[in-house]
Amino acid sequence: MNRLYHVALSPFCRKVRLTLAEKKIEVELVEEKYWDPSPDFLRRNPAGKVPILRTENLTLPESQAICEYIEETHPNPPLMPRGAEARYEVRRICGWFDDKFNAEVTRKIMNERVWKRVMKKGHPDSRTVKEGLAAIKFHLDYMGWLLDQRRWLAGDVMTLADFTGAAHLSCLDYISDVDWDRQASVKDWYAKIKSRPAFRSLLADQLPGMPPAPQYAELDF
Repeated sequence: MNRLYHVALSPFCRKVRLTLAEKKIEVELVEEKYWDPSPDFLRRNPAGKVPILRTENLTLPESQAICEYIEETHPNPPLMPRGAEARYEVRRICGWFDDKFNAEVTRKIMNERVWKRVMKKGHPDSRTVKEGLAAIKFHLDYMGWLLDQRRWLAGDVMTLADFTGAAHLSCLDYISDVDWDRQASVKDWYAKIKSRPAFRSLLADQLPGMPPAPQYAELDF
């Protein structure tokens, strides 16, 4: 049995979960408190980060590397296009979310509104939250611009880029911090992703003491 060490509201873990589910690869989910690491956890990944995918023979950290490993070992259904330029665009969009979007939006909002509470590190910094909420407007507009030209974020077929973007937005949607009325095309795109069977386990996530927003699990939101 494959085992994924993860945190439910981590976008990086969610990206891997979506990839595994889309390819119908069974996995045991193990919650890992990476902020209070055990020696075993640090042996699995000295970087002290989740996700970590444990297979029969390998221990694999780093979400993008894990997803591309899964893609290469389980190519159907494909989440990466064939051509070099198209594959570049998928990786570019993945990098956009995992680097820029995460730094400007996800980390600022989730750290303050969720992880400080979970880790018992004090009260949210409202200024940092406001910075994240201001920044997400630019990112939603950029996504809208992409989707005005394409059916999906990186082209005309669904790819790992879409799962990466949806992983980040789903964490924020859990605490109702996405203005879905800002860009109709982004809302329609997310509704398509959200309706996929691969998304079901994410919609069932429940953080103890912090229930999801009412619209979080609704397919018609």
